[in-house]
Amino acid sequence: MAKRDYYDVLGVKKDASADDIKRAYRRLAMKYHPDKNPDDKQAEEKFKECAEAYEVLSNPEKRQRYDQFGHEGLRGTGMHDYSHMNVQDIGDMFGDIFGDFFGGGRRRRTARPNAPTRGYDLETTVELTLSEIAEGAEKSIEFTRQDLCPECQGKGTAKGKKPATCNMCGGGGQVQKAGLGGFFQMVSTCPQCQGKGTVITDPCRKCHGKGQVPKKRVVTVKIPSGVHEGQGIRVTGEGEPGKNGGPRGDLYCYVRVKAHPFLMRDGNDLVATVPISFTQAALGARIDVPSLNGTKHLKVPPGTQHGNVFRIKGEGLPDLRTNRKGDELVKVAVEIPRNLTNEQEKLLREFAESENNDVLPESRGFFDKLKKYFGND
Repeated sequence: MAKRDYYDVLGVKKDASADDIKRAYRRLAMKYHPDKNPDDKQAEEKFKECAEAYEVLSNPEKRQRYDQFGHEGLRGTGMHDYSHMNVQDIGDMFGDIFGDFFGGGRRRRTARPNAPTRGYDLETTVELTLSEIAEGAEKSIEFTRQDLCPECQGKGTAKGKKPATCNMCGGGGQVQKAGLGGFFQMVSTCPQCQGKGTVITDPCRKCHGKGQVPKKRVVTVKIPSGVHEGQGIRVTGEGEPGKNGGPRGDLYCYVRVKAHPFLMRDGNDLVATVPISFTQAALGARIDVPSLNGTKHLKVPPGTQHGNVFRIKGEGLPDLRTNRKGDELVKVAVEIPRNLTNEQEKLLREFAESENNDVLPESRGFFDKLKKYFGND
């Protein structure tokens, strides 16, 4: 399914400011958050769609590429694959927007803020020709992902330095606030250290304390024969690194089929439309038709009508599961000549004079029915 325009997803204009985009995303994310819409798959999909739009439009570089080239311009930028992410991970990514409004997201992790967590999944696209789909292929995919900073090894601190204990929570990762009237205490995640209990006072110069830097990556992906438009190929462990020693996420490569000059796909079958002359249709002929394996000979029988379809067995695409090949369907389009020579026109007029109703039984039936319907003699 085609992706919607990200500006339409968030309901903002193309010249919207960063603050406008953030406010729009926060409003929609709160509206469609699964905690607010339990067991509502449609709301969850909209929540993920909004998160994907916000990732692009809140990033100046990705937004510029999107404005210039559309969704195609984001290939290789290491987009997160929100369709395979859970709500908790999305809440962690944009925690500054959600805060502690929901029971999920960041607050669920306060019990073990430094526990190992799996890295985020990424998605990209791979373009295939029909020939590559028929045979299977190996494709080199180049993309950009966040990787561990080589200077600080993901710690975020300058060389030889360690994180300091958070002075706001005392290292506990949580803070207490007096409730209404002072009768009870409210416990929430420490806003300064985000529940970690430590803060970086001497950040790494290369990653500025983030522990990760963007890095180009090239992987070879084996594509099985018979894949369809939009199907995803998972490459295990090629996503972003996990936190606190957690495993990497995965990379999902979604298939995009390149248009063929002569053939269209219909399931596992291939369809070609081939023009023939009216004399070939009337008298029969042997014609050449395109296929994935060069041209094929096709016998057109006499009396072929415009739109007739002929089947060439086994010239389609293999089934992804059974590997059984489909067929090629050849639809003929009878072309009527626009410019006749004098000799051709003479011959056709002689042929027309020789015609009678017995020669064209189908036409006779049509006109008999027409006269009867309108009451003409």
